[in-house]
Amino acid sequence: MTRYSSRRSVLAAVAGAGLLAGCTSTARPVTGGADSGIDSAGDTVSDVPEDFDPVLVGEDPPDGEPSDAPPFGDRVLPLPLSPAELRDRATDGGPPKDGIPSIDDPEFLDVGDAEAPDDDVIVLGIVGDDEAKAYPRRVLVQHEIVNDHLDGVPVAVTYCPLTGTALGFERGDTEFGVSGMLLNNNLIMYDRNLDRWWPQIPAVSIPGPWHDTPGGATLRELDVVRTTWRAWRNRHPDTVVLSEATGYARNYDRDPYGARGYYQNDNTIFGNIHESDRYHSKRWVYGVRNESGAAAYLADSVLESGVVHGAVGDVPHVAVYDPGLDTAIVYRNPDDETFEFAEGLVHDQNGNEHPPEDLPLERALSFDAFWFGWFAYYPQTAVYE
Repeated sequence: MTRYSSRRSVLAAVAGAGLLAGCTSTARPVTGGADSGIDSAGDTVSDVPEDFDPVLVGEDPPDGEPSDAPPFGDRVLPLPLSPAELRDRATDGGPPKDGIPSIDDPEFLDVGDAEAPDDDVIVLGIVGDDEAKAYPRRVLVQHEIVNDHLDGVPVAVTYCPLTGTALGFERGDTEFGVSGMLLNNNLIMYDRNLDRWWPQIPAVSIPGPWHDTPGGATLRELDVVRTTWRAWRNRHPDTVVLSEATGYARNYDRDPYGARGYYQNDNTIFGNIHESDRYHSKRWVYGVRNESGAAAYLADSVLESGVVHGAVGDVPHVAVYDPGLDTAIVYRNPDDETFEFAEGLVHDQNGNEHPPEDLPLERALSFDAFWFGWFAYYPQTAVYE
């Protein structure tokens, strides 16, 4: 993969435009590096050590966590390197700290509002017990973070244009901002109470230059769904949607990365800790990670098959296609049940039919990402297609 010299060059190129910012599956324990090439059999030759052993964080929260720190997650998560080593790999993304401004006082529109998005606008949706909210991707591409509330709980909805990842987090009494730094081309947030760095995909704190708190705390995550405004409001008719009246002078019809073809080409702007050329770098995957390992489901395979069986570590999981939202939902499948997809419904091995969004299984927290962004953090990943 070739790279642009800096993210600033992408943004500068358009600054004048007014913008910033089937049912069986095959598992492949994927390794591979862009510098290593493809062997004669077509398999990727790995530059990831065979004895690669991820660092697990989150089991024991670091000592001395301040009371105003973001809430701890309740899961153990893998890292490709220790938090301190991740800090050393961080890259200056171009814009300075808060140079990409977060939205800290969001305003929302009702479904019938004349200023609501067009039907086909991509939104990032979250839903709680009492409310649902949507955030147009074209707004988030220029702000990357919205500090908001869901059911009265302080949350942050985050989006990284370079890795294509949308994740939500509880934020407690703090706000998150855009640090201006990147890791594996991925957004590094910072929390404004402690000035601590939080790379978005691994959802873990790492040491940084503005503080002396240790790394290794994990955030509480919430599901974020990427879909269209039409699909989201059909599923959640009482939803509200983020207004483009953000208080910033931005042309939200213009995307600096899309204008340069970034989402379609095989390039990344910066290097990555681990690289794989098994797939096009911007191929979509649905990723799941926990203390047992990491797994990626190819998005086009889930769309075509309806159901793709797999596992995270030694725990079976299954990804099912949700045609209503045009997305995948990943469930834990501890009894390794077999499911099939037909006419928009998921059929279990006993002949029962279930809506894709309501299988009698526990949902696993997953998110969609560009292949390169997923592999950079989780080179030990299995891939299911």
